[in-house]
Amino acid sequence: MKNKQNNYHKHLIERMMQRGIAREEIETTLNKGWAAIDTKPGALGKSMVFLYNADWEGKQFEEKEVTVYYKIKNERVVILTAIARYGSNFPKKGDVK
Repeated sequence: MKNKQNNYHKHLIERMMQRGIAREEIETTLNKGWAAIDTKPGALGKSMVFLYNADWEGKQFEEKEVTVYYKIKNERVVILTAIARYGSNFPKKGDVK
């Protein structure tokens, strides 16, 4: 899925910084992630779990789950927002819930 760098609007960049999400994680999630289960009507979403093994806001976490919400408009990906959860043992593609 192709996403151009200029699709990163100011609000999205601010949220990415606030939530500790890198552009590379957005691209990887869009290209290799699995369908997010909590998307709202009219939007699409993909999730990906990354090994993290680092501190976030003073706590150590093994994994980071990134979810990207987006729309397709005129054959282009329009990213709405992205969220990150920090923890361990997140469900991954193929896991049974």
